[in-house]
Amino acid sequence: MATRYAFFIHLRALPEWLRLPREQRRVLGEAHLHALLPRYQGALRLRHFDAEAFAAPCSDLMLVETDDPLKHYDFMERLRDSPLLTVPYFEVLQILPAIEDGYVAFEQSGTT
Repeated sequence: MATRYAFFIHLRALPEWLRLPREQRRVLGEAHLHALLPRYQGALRLRHFDAEAFAAPCSDLMLVETDDPLKHYDFMERLRDSPLLTVPYFEVLQILPAIEDGYVAFEQSGTT
């Protein structure tokens, strides 16, 4: 069973982003976030969650899932070079890495 890594990326939308019309936000998201995904050809999965109605510090969460942490690293480097983080429109507050069902692999390894 391949190890599945999950990276929970906590983001804060900045006033520069919130001042943009929603259509412009959609275009920027497509151009600088979703356009990155085909490069990983299924090796990386991205999910987005809105949190602003439930949490004060972060407004958005991205969940990046992959079997290869270097794919995540590459994705983050490209994201950091994009206007989403360089204008900046968003601030990365924290990244929490995790291993999906890590305890299962540990228990199956026989080292318990």
